[in-house]
Amino acid sequence: MPDRIGPYVLDAELGRGTMGRVHRAHDSRNGRVVAIKTLSLGSEFEGYALDEARTRFQREAQAASRLRHPDIVDVLDSGDNGSLAWLVMELLTGQDLSHHTRPAALLPVSSVLAIGARVADALAHAHDHGVVHRDIKPANVMIDPDRDQVKVTDFGVARLLDASRTRTGLVLGSPTYMSPEQLAGRSIDGRSDLYSLGVVLFQLLTARLPFSGATMTELMAAVAQQPAPDARLLRPGLPDALADVVSILLEKRPELRYADGHSLAGDLRLVASRMQPRPDREASTATPLTARSGGRQGPKASPDNDIDGNATGNADALPG
Repeated sequence: MPDRIGPYVLDAELGRGTMGRVHRAHDSRNGRVVAIKTLSLGSEFEGYALDEARTRFQREAQAASRLRHPDIVDVLDSGDNGSLAWLVMELLTGQDLSHHTRPAALLPVSSVLAIGARVADALAHAHDHGVVHRDIKPANVMIDPDRDQVKVTDFGVARLLDASRTRTGLVLGSPTYMSPEQLAGRSIDGRSDLYSLGVVLFQLLTARLPFSGATMTELMAAVAQQPAPDARLLRPGLPDALADVVSILLEKRPELRYADGHSLAGDLRLVASRMQPRPDREASTATPLTARSGGRQGPKASPDNDIDGNATGNADALPG
């Protein structure tokens, strides 16, 4: 790995994945501190496959750079030298949501609602611009409570909805968070990302994944055939309306899910607005979110129904 990529001086490695790494760096022209994600295309592809990978990267980088939303990481620059490709992004603070998927580290329900609504808004923005993320998972959502920051990261595996320039059926991303149609290699749209967000919300609320399998075949069968479990069985006291939202997100058929992230965000905010505050237990990671109407007829909180699911239930408690 070189010490410098164009005008960017690499300072420290922040992480690495299958094909590349993320570095803290600074722009030698103005001193701005950034993050650079590098992809070692030359070590994974050769010949025509390398040319195709470079084209796909350039397309994805252009798509990501068009996304300007407060809850999506900003892509500032991109490039490649034939074998190494890179994305220059704003450097984020905080940590990703994977730190909050363990029983002892679960977030308050109000925080999950706030984060979920903001991620749904971010995905709606991307989908409105023809970009499907394809890899929504806890590790790709960064939060910093002190800065009221929620950021969806890593649109590096996203691809434009352009059938003439995509390889239909290519499976990318993290299988445990994939929709049934994505796992099956079928064509997908934004509703696939919403399914993945449903898996993330289920895990943030229960510390469990809704589906699992010892092998890929078993996982695919579970996702395709088994009904999603009721989150209230794993975390008694969750609001009925929230459990209904998650259930809709995990529907097998895309047409039975939310039509878009805007309506999902609206329902999550509505659930949050109807929850009774618990100042002694709840500390939201985000500014209180206000309800807004959504275009979909989703589950709505009833004024005469206790939004916490029962009169005495504690939505922050897991079964012992």
